[in-house]
Amino acid sequence: MAKFKLEYIWLDGYTPLAGMRSKTQIKEFGSFPKLEDLPMWGFDGSSTRQAEGKSSDCLLKPVAVFPDSTRKNGVLVMSEVMMPDGKTPHPSNSRASIPDAADAWFGFEQEYFFYEEGAPLGFPPSGYPAPQGPYYTGVGYSSVGSIAREIVEKHIDICLDAGINLEGINAEVAKGQWEFQIFGKGPRSAADQMWVARYTLARLAETYGLDIEWQCKPIRGPFNQPLDWNGSGMHANFSTDHMRKVGGKIYFEKLMAAFSKHLDEHIAVYGPDNHMRLTGLHETQSIDKFSYGLADRGASIRIPHSFVNDGYKGYLEDRRPNSAADPYLVAGRILKTIQTVPTS
Repeated sequence: MAKFKLEYIWLDGYTPLAGMRSKTQIKEFGSFPKLEDLPMWGFDGSSTRQAEGKSSDCLLKPVAVFPDSTRKNGVLVMSEVMMPDGKTPHPSNSRASIPDAADAWFGFEQEYFFYEEGAPLGFPPSGYPAPQGPYYTGVGYSSVGSIAREIVEKHIDICLDAGINLEGINAEVAKGQWEFQIFGKGPRSAADQMWVARYTLARLAETYGLDIEWQCKPIRGPFNQPLDWNGSGMHANFSTDHMRKVGGKIYFEKLMAAFSKHLDEHIAVYGPDNHMRLTGLHETQSIDKFSYGLADRGASIRIPHSFVNDGYKGYLEDRRPNSAADPYLVAGRILKTIQTVPTS
């Protein structure tokens, strides 16, 4: 028997953006624990805006488990919040709202800023760096600085050691801005992996005295106005079994009509402050419009050339979710819209 450090991770009740919380429990197991081996665990919901002090008990239900290579016998336990009965999802439990769709695949492109003392990493003490351009996939100190690449390389290893399907990283268009990509089969699995990848990045940044800024348009100018810089997104690439194997132009057009019809419902869960990012500039469509286009990064939905070349089969990219969006809510909303379109 060995003692394992179980790090339970969950989303709190803060709005409009839930924060990540975690705490450690020590348990003995004969080998690395399986999901079914892990107990539910209570916590004080009054401290996370998930309960009142007079009735503060909430429960953490493990939903995914990953090895944590940064700790001896470490275990990362992604959890969802349940009411005290252990059966009813808490109102803040966005994971529980995802429709069943095991055949749906999601790939999330997570952009973010490293932040140091209230500004993006690498910004001068006063003023702003050179305009965006040289930083995207940049190489060299002037483009990416001295420690960002070290952090993202360590984050890759932590994710891969955990079995998280991280597919790549790159420096992004603004100074101090980076991206990683997560792919998963099944909406809950993809979103679980995204949240744990976010958690491990934020925890790693702690050791460098840095924060991770998820807000989609954090850089402001005079009078708190957004500057003329790209924001941060979490583009959602998605497909279902029908989209990959059957598809067709008629089905695609019906699908796009459904996405247009449900514009407001999508924007509602695509992250706070998205009006600052979805302006019609910087490879975005305006927040109040819906469009789609072949290889068009200024559209709401980008259609890859491969999709058309394969007879309107494959995946599509929704470019509207922002960097602070909850991947559970994003995946759930996309699936709800897809499920309104008949496949026969």
